[in-house]
Amino acid sequence: MDIKSYLKERCRVVDGALERYLPREDDLPFNLHRAMRYSVFAGGKRVRPILMLAACEAVGGTVDQALPAACALEMIHTYSLIHDDLPAMDDDDFRRGNPTNHKVFGEATAILAGDALLTEAFILLSDDGASAGVAPVARLQVIREIAVCAGSRGMVGGQVVDMESEGHRDIDFATVQYIHTHKTGALIKASVRSGALLGGASPGQLDAVTRYGEAIGLAFQIADDILDIEGTTEEIGKDAGSDEARGKATYPAVIGLAESKRLAAELVDRAFEALSPLGAPAEPLRQIALYIIKRKS
Repeated sequence: MDIKSYLKERCRVVDGALERYLPREDDLPFNLHRAMRYSVFAGGKRVRPILMLAACEAVGGTVDQALPAACALEMIHTYSLIHDDLPAMDDDDFRRGNPTNHKVFGEATAILAGDALLTEAFILLSDDGASAGVAPVARLQVIREIAVCAGSRGMVGGQVVDMESEGHRDIDFATVQYIHTHKTGALIKASVRSGALLGGASPGQLDAVTRYGEAIGLAFQIADDILDIEGTTEEIGKDAGSDEARGKATYPAVIGLAESKRLAAELVDRAFEALSPLGAPAEPLRQIALYIIKRKS
């Protein structure tokens, strides 16, 4: 399959739905809604929502069953980026090639835009009209899945340990593993598990996509670590080399660049193996796994 065309088409579907679900710029409070939409539509690849759609289809579901939850997950991801870029955290000036939210709207509005996106996600996840045709028990499972993976036992917890580890040269492999599997990996795992749950996955199918999600969630962050070293500012949309400059706890910093590349490739192999019971319907998931470690942005 042509993975670039697939991703482009699915990105268009997700963007169209986000346009419908997000508050409009001409709804009060205007500046807050402009800030929310600014970061959501700043050119993201939509990897997480696309993974959710692909996982839903891989177990026999449809795009419509997963699309509202996929948009909610992208709102949560975008909120995390807005907050991650703040002066109190990574203090970044650029995201996706554009000035970061707080550089455009001010720090206070950026914080509130992130807060609002997180809340808006759960409004959408619990909306009966948006999720018509999905069993209530599946929706409840997905709400819990995403909440746990986004909170202190998932993404937020990983962010805290990442900040606490910054500048410490004696960080061990286990700590880097914790940071990566929680800060980045948790929401990626949630995306495929949620898609499978919404598609009515059997226990075996859910286990397959879970193991796949764990593998590519880690591979995704390792690929980001490598890009920070080998990519340019233009390619990655933010300052290249910023992880090393801040003394971030990354895989290349702990195990070296060559071993990081080897591990990323091994994780993709594990992802492929996990999907073997799902057959041809899981081909988009396989191609996304390859795309993750080969991408240049």
